[in-house]
Amino acid sequence: MLLVRFATPDTATARIGVLDAGTVTELDGVGSLAELWRLPMAELRAKVEAPSGPAVDVHQVALLPPVDGGTEVWACGVTYKVSEEARIEESERAASVYELVYDAERPELFFKSVAWRVVGDGEPIAVRADSRIDVPEPEVAVVVNAHGEIVGYTVCNDVSSRTIEGENPLYLPQAKSYLGACAVGPGIRPAWEVADSYALTVSMTISRDGATEWEGTAGTHQLRRRFDELASFLTRADAHPDGAVLSTGTCLVPAAPWTLTTGHVVCIEVSDVGALTNPVVEGLDAMTWLVDARDDVRLRAAAASRT
Repeated sequence: MLLVRFATPDTATARIGVLDAGTVTELDGVGSLAELWRLPMAELRAKVEAPSGPAVDVHQVALLPPVDGGTEVWACGVTYKVSEEARIEESERAASVYELVYDAERPELFFKSVAWRVVGDGEPIAVRADSRIDVPEPEVAVVVNAHGEIVGYTVCNDVSSRTIEGENPLYLPQAKSYLGACAVGPGIRPAWEVADSYALTVSMTISRDGATEWEGTAGTHQLRRRFDELASFLTRADAHPDGAVLSTGTCLVPAAPWTLTTGHVVCIEVSDVGALTNPVVEGLDAMTWLVDARDDVRLRAAAASRT
């Protein structure tokens, strides 16, 4: 089962449903995923396990990014050894910062995206025009409800500029948060359906014109911290009334000087959670369609078809 946002060809607004065995069943009376994240786990489970709305074949709808309303995407850094090593490699003048945070009591958390900037499965991600080296970062993301409970899991691509972050750690917001830098989807796997969240396989394939250029596989057993620990720091001094999506760090990083460029396609798969595929474009102009898509979700499908 996946909790999904979806749209039909004749509507400009999103709907909420449950995807199971190729069928999407709408959740009657639920206008957004954010509404679900306001509920305690037990109430949320009871609601989504008994959908009563109309059902439609998944091929007749467009799946949208599973982030809406006031839900924010946050992310964690240096939670896997490979991530620590990559940050040290790219940061000649501040390598010790990353060495210290890997073993520190307090993890690195940073804001990634508001809901309307998030792209979903099949939609383009972007590299910055002012960066030489940009990489996808495949990550397991947890959904944290308003009560601080982990209620679901999804796939996140935390697209990043290694050039900009490597110049100075204080540039991290510019390296991490821009239009086209955050992909999430295709839906939310309920937490109660994931038997062991520390036994998930994470794989990434990067291709061009159907030919694989880079691929790798790792797993959440390599995670330095626990998911509930990371979530506790997110809610320690902040409120998330519409819940939050917390991306928990990457375990796969292509070695420099490899970089994403226009025409690449990135596919990230997390076992028991889902697969997220995104073509790559460059620059702000290629992503401004997201601004208008805030009010008309049909523009998302048009943008995806152009890449």
